Amino acid sequence: MTVEKIEPHDAEDLTAFDHVSEWVFDLDNTLYPQHSNLFAQIDKRMTTYVARLMNLGLDEARVIQKDFYHRHGTTLRGLMLEQEIDTDEFLEFVHDIDHTPIEPNPELGQAIKALPGRKLIYTNGSRKHAEAVADRLGISEHFEDIFDIVAADLEPKPSPVPYEKFFNMMGVDPSRAAMFEDLPKNLRVPKNEGMVTTLLVPRGTREMFHEEWEFEKQDGDPVDFVTDDLTEFLQEILAVIR
Repeated sequence: MTVEKIEPHDAEDLTAFDHVSEWVFDLDNTLYPQHSNLFAQIDKRMTTYVARLMNLGLDEARVIQKDFYHRHGTTLRGLMLEQEIDTDEFLEFVHDIDHTPIEPNPELGQAIKALPGRKLIYTNGSRKHAEAVADRLGISEHFEDIFDIVAADLEPKPSPVPYEKFFNMMGVDPSRAAMFEDLPKNLRVPKNEGMVTTLLVPRGTREMFHEEWEFEKQDGDPVDFVTDDLTEFLQEILAVIR
């Protein structure tokens, strides 16, 4: 098996987006940069929820929360399978955060608006949280719809089942679609279904990936492109496909 590094994108490669008419964006750490630390607030509140539910200290609760995440894909899924919870209460609690660290991004809005075709948000979070983020960024009007964890019947990415629900409910043809995500594992199904995939990495790490195994591209790798600046990357795509 040949192994090659994922190189920074270039103009010739971006012709891979020529046929795309369905643009699908993850939310957290994708539409806004990771350094906003917004998801850190959600993560902390999930730990607090687990601690209160199971009458544990925060340190012990965090270990259990992360165990749920690694074994079941999300903390919520783990709680659903191993505890009795009110899922609506959980989603409301963990997304009750301060969204003000996210600043308006008119350049991102203009780039998304200019993309040819439909634009959708697909998130493992709640619709309410997605709407709050999009409103803060000033990009809400450019998206046709949001597919959230409730629409997915509470089954998270990267399971193939919610992707199929997403494709069917939203009328998305994967062969004409692109997916933007911050987790490589969440791009495997989209890639296998024929989508063009882009991985968002923390600012300044596109060429020096934080984990070597994530940076190596192998046969069957789910990542087509890597960028640490979504706005700039979309502008580069537009410059090529127009």
